[in-house]
Amino acid sequence: MAAAVVSGLLVIQNTTQDPRTDDAAVLANFIGIAPVVDGPLTELRVKDNQAVRQGELLFAIDDAPYLYALQSAKSQQAALEGQIANMQKQILSQESASRAAQAAIRTSEASSARAAASIGQADAAVNQSRAALKQATAEAAYANNNLARLEPLLAKHFVTVDQLDQAKTNADARSEAVRQANAQVALSEARLQEAKAQQNQATATVEQSSAQFDQSKAAVELLAPLTAQREGRAAAVKTAQYNYEHCKVYAPFDARVTNLQISEGAYAHIGQKMFTLIDVRKWWVIANFRESQLKHITLGKHVDVYTMSRASERLDGEVESIGYGVLPDPNVLGSLTQEGLPDAQRTLNWVHLASRYPVRILIKNPEAGRLRIGETSAVIVHGK
Repeated sequence: MAAAVVSGLLVIQNTTQDPRTDDAAVLANFIGIAPVVDGPLTELRVKDNQAVRQGELLFAIDDAPYLYALQSAKSQQAALEGQIANMQKQILSQESASRAAQAAIRTSEASSARAAASIGQADAAVNQSRAALKQATAEAAYANNNLARLEPLLAKHFVTVDQLDQAKTNADARSEAVRQANAQVALSEARLQEAKAQQNQATATVEQSSAQFDQSKAAVELLAPLTAQREGRAAAVKTAQYNYEHCKVYAPFDARVTNLQISEGAYAHIGQKMFTLIDVRKWWVIANFRESQLKHITLGKHVDVYTMSRASERLDGEVESIGYGVLPDPNVLGSLTQEGLPDAQRTLNWVHLASRYPVRILIKNPEAGRLRIGETSAVIVHGK
C-alpha cells in the first residue's frame, strides 16, 4: 500500500514538474501560390507533394503579350524623351532668337524714334519749300508782268534795249527759281514719305520681334506638359516590366508542394490559387496545455516530442512561445464571433473544465521529409 502511494506521488510530481500533453499537432508555415498575371500555363515544373529548393522554377505563363506590352511602354517612353530633347533644342534656339528679338526690338524702337524725328524735319522742310515756291512764284509773276509793261515802251523809246534785256533776264531767272522751288517741294515731300516709310518699317520690325519673343516663351511653356508625362511613362514601363517578370514564378524558400490544383495548358487567373507551398525550414508543434500547467513552462525549456507516425522516435524541441489568448468557454460567456484567437478545445478533467493555451515548440533539426502538417503529437516539457 505504501509503495502504491509513493508511486502515485512520484507520478504526480513528474507530471507537475514535467508537463506533458498529447493534445498537440505538427505545424509549419505555408502559403498559397497564385499567379500575378493571367495567361495560359506553358510550363508546370512541379508535382503534388514534390520537394523544391529556393529559387527553383515552379511554373511559367505565356509571356508574349507582356513582352509586347513592355516593348510598347519602352518605345513610348523613348518617343517622349525624343520629343523632350527636340523641344529643349528648340527652346535653346528660341532663347537665342528671343535675345536677338529683344535686341531687334530695342534697335527698331530707336529707329522708329529717329524716323519720327525725321518726319518732323521733313515735314518742316516741305512747309519751307512750299513757302519758297510761293515766294518764287510771286516774284516770277511780278517779273513777267514788268517785262510785259516794258516791251511796248521800247518802240516809243521810253526804255532802252538794255533795260528791256534786264527785265527779260530777271523774268527768266524768276521762272527758273519757280521751277527749282517746285523741285525742292517735290524733294521735301519725297523725303517726308521716306521718313514715314522708315517709321512704318521700324514699327513692323518691333511687332515682328515681339512676336518672336512671345513665340520663344510659348516654346518654354510647351515643354512643361511633356516633362509632366515622364513619371507616367516610367510607371507604365515599370508596370509592364513587373508583369513580364511575374510570368515565371520561382520558389521563395525550400518547400514542399501540396494541394496542386492545375495542370499545364490550363488558363491561369490572377489571384486564383494553384497549389500550396509548405515552408520546410522550420517546424513546430502546437501543444495545448491546461492553464494550471503553464506556470511550469517557460521559454527555452527542453521538450521531448513524439509523433504518432513514429511513436518510438523522440524529436528534440524547445519552448518558443506561450499563448496569451484563446476563445473563452461559450458555456460561461456565450458564443463569441471574434476572429483571431485560437480555439483550444477543453477536455473533461475530474469536474472542472480547464482552459487550454497553445504553446509553440520549435523542433530542432528535424530529418528532411520527416514531418507533416497536422501530425498528432505528444510532448513532454522538462522542468529541469
